Amino acid sequence: MLKSFLHTYRIPVMLYMAGILFFACENDLDSIQKVTYDPNAPSEITRNLTLFYNDSGYAKVRIFATLAETYRSPRHITKLKDGLKVEFYSEEGVIVSQLTALYGEINYETGIIIVRDSVGLLNIEKKQRLETEELFWNQKDSTIYTDKNVIVKSDDNSIKGRGRGLKTTQSFSSYKILQPVGKFNTSKKQLEFSLQNAGQEVLCIRRNKLNTPNYQLSIINYQLHLP
Repeated sequence: MLKSFLHTYRIPVMLYMAGILFFACENDLDSIQKVTYDPNAPSEITRNLTLFYNDSGYAKVRIFATLAETYRSPRHITKLKDGLKVEFYSEEGVIVSQLTALYGEINYETGIIIVRDSVGLLNIEKKQRLETEELFWNQKDSTIYTDKNVIVKSDDNSIKGRGRGLKTTQSFSSYKILQPVGKFNTSKKQLEFSLQNAGQEVLCIRRNKLNTPNYQLSIINYQLHLP
């Protein structure tokens, strides 16, 4: 009778115990997920990242980043941290310009890359360099632009242009300062002023010692000196 009883109730008892174990394991898994899951954490982390943007099998852009964090939601973006460099290539495969910054952000939905903090854009052939704190690079039309203060310098560190806002292409072979300060037209020997929030500041013009129509510009207070 006892043997028959055990045989009859063995399967229900085992199923009951298995149910307890499964319930316990499921609860433990839920607890682990609650502890480890962070909706704000990146889905991918890459160190010493290198990205290539190709066209017809040829590299057009190459991006280096010390640290890259990719997020899938709420936006599909990659944050580039601790320094980055972007190399832009010509159709012949030659590097024509370089973009550097401490931070960047790739937005895969808009195709726009934002770079911030100690931003520099260098045209290698002309050896002219743009310095600013923020730039936007639109991959769709290859334009680069900003609404921040900008300075364009030549190879000898002399200032070629200064102002607020700039638009150029990724080659940086030419550019347009949207609100220039101290723009000089050498052909007409005229100086155009764009003094925004300058108060009592004016421009001081001095002719270079060289036999050229170039002028050096500097800001002083209350006086305008002509050569």
